[in-house]
Amino acid sequence: MALGTLELMFVGAGAGGSQALGNACAALLRGGEPVLGIDYGFSAHQAWKKTFAALPPALFLTHAHLDHVGGLEALFYELAVGVQPRPAPVRLYCAPTLVGLLQQRLAALPSMLAEGGMNFWDVFQLIPVADSFWHAGMRFRVFPNRHHEPGQSFGLALPGRFFYSGDTRPIPEWVNALASQGESIFHDVTLVANPSHTGLEDLLREYSAEQLQRMVAYHLDSEESCRAVEAAGLRVARPGDVFALGGAERSYRTDPSSTDEANPSPSR
Repeated sequence: MALGTLELMFVGAGAGGSQALGNACAALLRGGEPVLGIDYGFSAHQAWKKTFAALPPALFLTHAHLDHVGGLEALFYELAVGVQPRPAPVRLYCAPTLVGLLQQRLAALPSMLAEGGMNFWDVFQLIPVADSFWHAGMRFRVFPNRHHEPGQSFGLALPGRFFYSGDTRPIPEWVNALASQGESIFHDVTLVANPSHTGLEDLLREYSAEQLQRMVAYHLDSEESCRAVEAAGLRVARPGDVFALGGAERSYRTDPSSTDEANPSPSR
């Protein structure tokens, strides 16, 4: 099956406390339409609705921290009472170790609506996945990353097209294994390293020059941090940025008022 034109758009690109950059949330586009979202933090629901005409058809969840899944509550209410007739359930792909955490954080309330009679999972199709899964005719790879504790956080790759690290410490072994064909590499970055995230110095030390050239940093906390990473020679994702996956290298911003020459806004 021909995949066609694939792009990755950052609906939100920031760390949990970032107001300007929003919570990290990406959308895989095929032919300009979203086919899979990655994470759905607190700010993602409203940002998604402002960006796309329809709600996400499917989501991959990297981990259960609320800045990556907190928007699912708003999505539940929209699907349960805000859209009539009720649309088909939204597919939620996640590692099996996250199912219990999602249940505890989002779905354990006996009555999700005051009127009762509805479960959180009624509007979702929960699909636990191990090392790979099929979606929209594409086989995605899932890999563990290094975020707080083992088995609690995961990244996503589509070999030949992209590698999305998720929140993590450096994972060069997985980049070498799943992003050796010229894939775009989207990597979690913070200015100062900590036990959960890759610091800028970590990034420059752990990855090759060729990998850094293909890399786009995301999950920063402010515009000032974005500029500091760019000053180190790396590309940075901001909300609305779109990156081509495979084929001719290009990126742009969806804001037509943008004057960034490195990210021209083409007609779509």
